Amino acid sequence: MVVSDEKLASDAGVEIMKQGGNAVDAAVAVAFALAVVEPEAGNIGGGGFMLVRLSDGRTGFVDYREEAPEKSSRTMYANADGSDDAKASIVGYRAVGVPGTVAGLALALHDYGKLKLAQVMAPAIRLAEDGFPVDARLASVMHGSASALEQFPTSKRIFLKDGVYFKEGDVLKQPELAATLRRIASKGPREFYSGKTAHDLAADMQKSGGLITLEDLAHYKPVIRMPLRKTYQANGHSWEVITSPPPSSGGVATLEVMNIVETGKPLDWDDPNSVAFTIEAMRRAFADRALYLADPDFAKVPVAALTSKCYADAMRATIDPQHPSASEKVGADEPQMLSRAVDCSQSAAQLPAADPSLAQEVAIEEARHAGHTTHFSVVDAAGNAVANTYTLNDSFGSGVTSSDGFLLNDEMDDFTAHPGKPNMFGLVQSEANTIAPHKRPLSCMMPTIVLRDGKLSFVTGSPGGPTIISATLLTILNWINLSMDAQAAINAPRFHQQWMPDLVITEPTFPMSELQDLQKRGYRMARPRWLGEVEAIGIDPETGERLGAPDPRRSGAAASY
Repeated sequence: MVVSDEKLASDAGVEIMKQGGNAVDAAVAVAFALAVVEPEAGNIGGGGFMLVRLSDGRTGFVDYREEAPEKSSRTMYANADGSDDAKASIVGYRAVGVPGTVAGLALALHDYGKLKLAQVMAPAIRLAEDGFPVDARLASVMHGSASALEQFPTSKRIFLKDGVYFKEGDVLKQPELAATLRRIASKGPREFYSGKTAHDLAADMQKSGGLITLEDLAHYKPVIRMPLRKTYQANGHSWEVITSPPPSSGGVATLEVMNIVETGKPLDWDDPNSVAFTIEAMRRAFADRALYLADPDFAKVPVAALTSKCYADAMRATIDPQHPSASEKVGADEPQMLSRAVDCSQSAAQLPAADPSLAQEVAIEEARHAGHTTHFSVVDAAGNAVANTYTLNDSFGSGVTSSDGFLLNDEMDDFTAHPGKPNMFGLVQSEANTIAPHKRPLSCMMPTIVLRDGKLSFVTGSPGGPTIISATLLTILNWINLSMDAQAAINAPRFHQQWMPDLVITEPTFPMSELQDLQKRGYRMARPRWLGEVEAIGIDPETGERLGAPDPRRSGAAASY
């Protein structure tokens, strides 16, 4: 079973499994295919995370997150007069981090796959060379991103038809991208990092004021990290959540929320008290995200303390679901609470400073959530499983397309790129996440796999900026705590609170009676909108059947054989 945002990509994964590939082979094929058919989010010019759990129980977390170039610095977006150039971390060549996708996918294939790179890349090459029909969603997304894309001639030519714009049914061919994919398939990942593609990208950067050099590309290496693991008891079963470690913040935040709600009253989304209690747990987890989380290769991140049961006990004691906490006050006592949790968890912690008073309410534009990240899940016949989330950050990334036909990320904005100010998603972040050469920005992406009584049960993840965390968390709670079937767990209305701004976002399908109840309690509500696009696979515990659950919020597609 393969579930992704695009049917053509899901079909590519099935094609590779029919050729004898396992879940990792299929996942690499899906990722390269999405780089063609979902250009606003699928990528070889970005980065991400792949969580692998093999049928023999072995796990690995492939961190192929982008890196800051050698010439980058903490104050690189400050103007000479001391003002801040807010757009420079979002649009254009200076917004681009060193891409990690090609290296990460190749490493996953080498360590966990069975087939050769050329074989798993064949569907993507075919789609780029022959083209594919543009659907209504992609036509709308390309048109909606015209203001960024039209600033760069190559992007305007490829994705806007030189200003004519694609319509539904038009065929999008990408010959430059096809040639680039062929070179990578033939010569391996180093072609991207030291071959023609690398030289072309470095030349593009030098010509247009970007920072990435040949040395930056040659320096890049993906990392295999140990995933986070936590066990929970619910509905008479032992559950284990295997999820993403830093530089992801999503795994830590999700485990923290699950610990807080675990020993409270049983969850029931028809009960406003359950919703309010979970909102308060989210608020505290996001406050901790802002205070403590960063690239673990550059900062001591107190993961064990934040995910400990004793820390959850302390957090739970501060929650009164009848009276919402004020976000500017949440976090004031947490260093002391965390210190006690450090003693409890036997983990050392370094506490980076953060000033929550610097938070600003940022209007989150609907367009920014149209397709900036993408997630897919894969389970093969043997029970090997992959959850993969990767990104360009904003939709179509920086807006820049390289001379070799692939879009480039604007991942530098995921750092604390403008110290003292929120990023494009309204997230306040700490000094520990400021820009430094070769550092990886903090991420919300959190591919996750759930076991039930030791057996594979649920594979999940989502795009959506900070709403990745709430969307993925809620689907896990729906599956584990509320015993929903896979599709119901994905379809259920979602809600989101990220500490700052001090607002609760609900979906249009969220029950009006509960929304009004939250307002009466004093919660500040934002305009409803869709949250995340979870693409998941559940496993029937009786039959072992794979239950593909694509998200109707985007044109998700399940494919199997």
